Amino acid sequence: MSPSDDKKGRKAPPAKQAKAKSAKPAAKEPAGKSASSSAKAAKAAKAADGKSEGNGEARAKTRPDKARPAGKTAKASKPAKDTRTVQEIEAELDAEHGGPAKKPKKVKPGSALVVVESPAKARTIGKYLGSGFVVKASVGHVRDLPKSKIGVDLEGDFEPVYEVIEGKKKVVAEIRKAARENETVYLASDPDREGEAIAWHISEEIKDVNTNLRRVLINEITKKGVAAAIAAPREIDMHKTDAQQARRILDRIVGYEISPILWNKVQRGLSAGRVQSVAVRLVCERDAEIAAFKPDEYWSVEATCRAGEPPPFEARIWRWNGEKAEPRTADEAQAIAAELAAGDAVVASVERKERRKKPQAPFITSKLQQDAARKLRFSAKRTMALAQRLYEGVELGDEGPTGLITYMRTDSTRVSDDAMAALRAHITEVYGTDYLPDAPNQYGNKERAQDAHEAIRPTLMEWSPDRVATALAEHPEGPELIKLYTLIWQRFVASQMVPAVYDATTVDIDRGQAVLRATGQVMKFAGYTKVYEVAETDDAKAEAAEAADRLLPPLEIGHAIKLESIRPEQHFTQPPPRFSEASLVKELEERGIGRPSTYASIMSTIVDRGYVEKRDARFFPTELGILVNGLLVESFPEIVNSDFTAKMESDLDKVEEGAVDWRKLLGGFYTPFKDELEKARNEMRDVKREEIATEWTCEKCGKPMVIKWGRNGSFLACQGYPECRNTQEVVKNLDGTWEKVPPQTTDEVCEVCGAPMTVKRGRFGSFLACTKYPECKTTKPISLGVKCPRPGCGGFIAEKRSRRGKPFYGCSNWAKKQCDFVAWDKPVPQPCPICNAKFVVKKENKRGVMLRCLECDWKQGADEAEDNAA
Repeated sequence: MSPSDDKKGRKAPPAKQAKAKSAKPAAKEPAGKSASSSAKAAKAAKAADGKSEGNGEARAKTRPDKARPAGKTAKASKPAKDTRTVQEIEAELDAEHGGPAKKPKKVKPGSALVVVESPAKARTIGKYLGSGFVVKASVGHVRDLPKSKIGVDLEGDFEPVYEVIEGKKKVVAEIRKAARENETVYLASDPDREGEAIAWHISEEIKDVNTNLRRVLINEITKKGVAAAIAAPREIDMHKTDAQQARRILDRIVGYEISPILWNKVQRGLSAGRVQSVAVRLVCERDAEIAAFKPDEYWSVEATCRAGEPPPFEARIWRWNGEKAEPRTADEAQAIAAELAAGDAVVASVERKERRKKPQAPFITSKLQQDAARKLRFSAKRTMALAQRLYEGVELGDEGPTGLITYMRTDSTRVSDDAMAALRAHITEVYGTDYLPDAPNQYGNKERAQDAHEAIRPTLMEWSPDRVATALAEHPEGPELIKLYTLIWQRFVASQMVPAVYDATTVDIDRGQAVLRATGQVMKFAGYTKVYEVAETDDAKAEAAEAADRLLPPLEIGHAIKLESIRPEQHFTQPPPRFSEASLVKELEERGIGRPSTYASIMSTIVDRGYVEKRDARFFPTELGILVNGLLVESFPEIVNSDFTAKMESDLDKVEEGAVDWRKLLGGFYTPFKDELEKARNEMRDVKREEIATEWTCEKCGKPMVIKWGRNGSFLACQGYPECRNTQEVVKNLDGTWEKVPPQTTDEVCEVCGAPMTVKRGRFGSFLACTKYPECKTTKPISLGVKCPRPGCGGFIAEKRSRRGKPFYGCSNWAKKQCDFVAWDKPVPQPCPICNAKFVVKKENKRGVMLRCLECDWKQGADEAEDNAA
């Protein structure tokens, strides 16, 4: 684990895409030497554990697939491992400050060290505490299980062996030195289960130099919040710590033990995880539901109605021949339409009632991720990164670093009395007493909620979104921070306002044997919607809400209605929608899988591992994901079962409450798991060595062709390998049969032998290859028709793929001339209308297509309306 990527996924903000320059991502991995089976198992275990991301999931350690920002040089080679001990580094730090004193340094009475997790948080808290306190940042976790071995006594009582994380030795040495020089140490890591474990790990490293250790919980980083935390110290909660240890050890066991089996049976670099594998299963099962779905035909009949007074309105068939109308065929729909066209209709009933729409609770973590995805198009990972910065503190001009929101990992809707009083005063002052309920609105928590923290809310009501926007005008992430802060602010304010009130009308209209129904409503009082409107979760709900807002003319029983434009329309039932980030978070939450703090990392992990890909903001399982999910469901049905995962979360909660011993919990899990492991090693399908016979024969040597598995998925290969290396692409149909993918012909000819070139698919995307392979091994990238903008380069821009499968666009001369041009958005050969640049880039998402120039500020398309509105 690196200091820039702790277990909660807290990374430094990603670099913005370069306007014209940026260094290329690696497009090829160096081939490694073959290793012994034991070495492979050790590497598999290391990859399986890798960088933990909040839920302790097994995670392959790979390079991030991010392009370097413009103007930056390539990263230096990885530094050698630091073999010094923490104590040796501590002694060196003493030497830098004049060497150790002959007598112990006298500690100033009342002096204190405060240890937090992030440097940003340290700066903000330091501003409030003043000169009597020293504030140090641990930069996330400082100790973890070793990477080279499992680090857990599986045959005993699951005793873990921890070591200081590589790269954190100096951090620990600095904290030890500061602990020696101060009377009291306040451990102020984040106020959750994982933060408790971080505090315990730090205490274990410094208890030999200072035993006066106190745990403090800072729920909001304000002067009042920090002072209240320091005034209420306590001991480290070992029940919470043990719950986190149990989670970490459990996930280490699953990743360490299953991943080597996948390496051996499928391909190197694969991994499994207790929570991530369940998430992949959900996506795969939804894909299977969609594939198996058979649409049913149904019909609707609508008519435009005109009464004595405007406006005209729409009505839909409601009853037919005395029963609920559900036309299934064209004949049924046409019969209804004929009846409606036979004459005028009459109003049979009018029902008017007042409808109240209540506000929703202030945000908890999962709801924040869902609404940010729907309203702001933020990924869960991006939402949590921005929320982390708002919590830890951002620079607000003369105010300095200021924490703007409360702790953002919470499952509670609770609000403190002080915050409630400030909010009610704000509503009265800004909106008036008509918008303030007589008593505060009360909201309940979910059954499994820990209720350890308040809801996510602004820390200070005086920092309105407009004021924050002014202060962050020059901040590099200002626009995104303001959008998220505004969302949190509006939801919090709306949660304590009165309901919106509507006058709703339902009208039934008789025409022979048919009854039409029209609905409409008019807002009578805006209530909380003056501040915040909940994003509808899907198109059907949004359409229903829009229909309900239709305006109807004054209507009474007996009024004549003229029916115009009678429209029978055919429809088909739709399959369940693929998961978006918002809907997958909701599904995980409802099933009790993971914790609120883990949802963002779960989704980024399953994409990074290549098990799932995102297209048009929806999750699609890859061929690899479907394969691995099938193997795990067959060999480890309990591990990838959502009920088991939810029960384990519940059991971990019981460990935190002190009701269950964490070692007994692990023992109850490991005993049956060990038997499943042995069975999987012997019986799991050996995909790597599997050959599926086909009816095809090799056109080069006449031997049979077989389906094999490679790092790019299934392919057709000659059984005469290695003498014959003929391969072809194949796809698997829904019925299980295989079909050849016809070779893509091109006008390109090989520069070496003159033979035609064809399109092939490799690990890093499509490319051109000589048709005389393997005699001629010439390859070249496929041009997008755009020349490289680097002076003197002479190359062209081609699509490439990063190690994690993410597409990007780079120069064809990246290897020959070390050209560093790269872009994440697709270049298109269209000149910029403002600066005449030779090309612009295209970005496609759910909002549509946007074109923009890398050289100037010109852009056109999907984001223009949003920018203008802002």
